[in-house]
Parts: sequence; C-alpha cells; structure tokens
Amino acid sequence: MALTDIYKFFRTLEDEHIILSFKGDFSSELLNAFLHLMEAKMNELNIGTQQRKRVLNVLIESLQNLYHHIESNNEVEIVKMKETALVLIKYYNEIFTIQTGNYIDKSSLPDLKDKLNEVNSLNTEELRGLYKMKLENNSRSEKGTAGLGLIDIARKSKNKLDYHFIDVDNESSFFCLKVIVE
Repeated sequence: MALTDIYKFFRTLEDEHIILSFKGDFSSELLNAFLHLMEAKMNELNIGTQQRKRVLNVLIESLQNLYHHIESNNEVEIVKMKETALVLIKYYNEIFTIQTGNYIDKSSLPDLKDKLNEVNSLNTEELRGLYKMKLENNSRSEKGTAGLGLIDIARKSKNKLDYHFIDVDNESSFFCLKVIVE
C-alpha cells in the first residue's frame, strides 16, 4: 500500500463507520485486549447497560469462535495465512455490527451450515430451549467446545446470523459471519 493510500484507507474506515478492526493471528491475550478496547469505546459512546452487555456477549462468543475454530494445516506458509482472522466492528445509528472472518476446512462446511441454518430457523423461545438442552447434555466437541456459541450469539443479538462461505482452494473456505446488535 502506497503512503498516499493511507488516507483512502482511513476514509473507508470512517465512511463504513468501523470503530474497531483487526486482521492477524488470534490469541487469548488478543481476545482480552479486544474486550477492553470495546468496553472503552462503548464508554466513550455512552452506550446503555443492556446494549453494552449484549454487544460484549456477542463479541466474546464471536471472538471465542475464532479462537477455537481457526483451521490450520501442515504447510508453513499456508498455516500462517489460515490462522489469520478478521474482525470488524461498526457502530452506526445506535446499531453495532460485528463481522468476523476466518479460514475453515471444507470438510467442516456441511456441519457448520446445518448449525447456522438451525439457529436461524428458531424463534427466541426455541433458541432458549436448544441452549438449555445443550447445557444439560454437557457434551463437548473435539475442540473442547459445547456448541453453544452460535446459539448464544443469536439469542443475545436478537437477530438472525448472516453468513457466507467463499471458496479459497480445494481444502479451504473463508467463513464470513455478520451479527447485528441493536
């Protein structure tokens, strides 16, 4: 990127109302730093307690999903790229939009699509019931997660999850998730 493009990039961030963005390797330390930055930003914006709690909950779940589900493989250059995540947080007209992106193995697509479609097909009460059922079953995936993240994101955002998969190569796709918190 040429130095003169910095202003164009700045204008794009401003025009798109992006208040926080990150692209790179994801770690638990970064997750904590993101939360602290977001809390400070919401203080600055005078966000009410209820919306603040919902935004932070959705952000925590979204970031934990990135942390737990970033895919990698054995080739060094590919590993570096595929362990990269993207997070964009927008704030406009009192609405937060949290967007994340990460590489996933194509073999994970059918299961993830099924989970996303199931979550999007349920109303508030049905989401609550599914959440309780998963808690009671206390089952863990091979990555150590209980599968509650997407359910909790939908419950706390009170909106459907917008998602898209972009083919990258024969083994990988890039998973884009957009969550709106009013």
